[in-house]
Amino acid sequence: MNIFLLIASYLIGAIPFGLLVGRWAGVDVRGGGSGNIGATNVGRLLGKKYGALTLILDVLKGFVPISLAAIVVPAGDTHEFILLGCGIMAVVGHMFPVYLMFRGGKGVATALGVFLFLSPAAVVISVVVFTGAVALSGYVSAGSLLASGLFPLWLMVVGKSWATVAAALLIAALIWIKHRANIGRLLNGTEQSWRQGKDNAI
Repeated sequence: MNIFLLIASYLIGAIPFGLLVGRWAGVDVRGGGSGNIGATNVGRLLGKKYGALTLILDVLKGFVPISLAAIVVPAGDTHEFILLGCGIMAVVGHMFPVYLMFRGGKGVATALGVFLFLSPAAVVISVVVFTGAVALSGYVSAGSLLASGLFPLWLMVVGKSWATVAAALLIAALIWIKHRANIGRLLNGTEQSWRQGKDNAI
């Protein structure tokens, strides 16, 4: 049962909603903008309505698997670890989807869904950090990196377990790895501002 839940979480996370929404609108989002299947690129190519729809669906990819696992996994010593495993697998699925030859998004929205279930309070803090960073810097990637990097700290502040903090550290590390090209552009001053419609962080 536990292995099934982990596999199912990965497969749900791997659903390329950005690509599907784009095809529904008659556009392959991989062929325009940043080429990313996340909500930012969908919104840039198709408009805010489609971008918001993709964002919601990508958040649900993280929220639904861990929510279902919480219902079906019996209480016990391994309950928390199985839930966290399902959350991690959903994010990994979004980043490395088997349906797209393991070329996926950057995991921010799906991670948001996971931790919206685990700690809404920490998510609220992180959203404030993200919004502030984007407003000040003009870069969605900078907001994503700062928010994900600080998220384990907010989990400790609100009193979450070491296991949850460790899971957040792992997911944050994966998000930073997926943003390595953005990090390079931020460091050399060539990253494009969201105000110019060029950033591709989510």
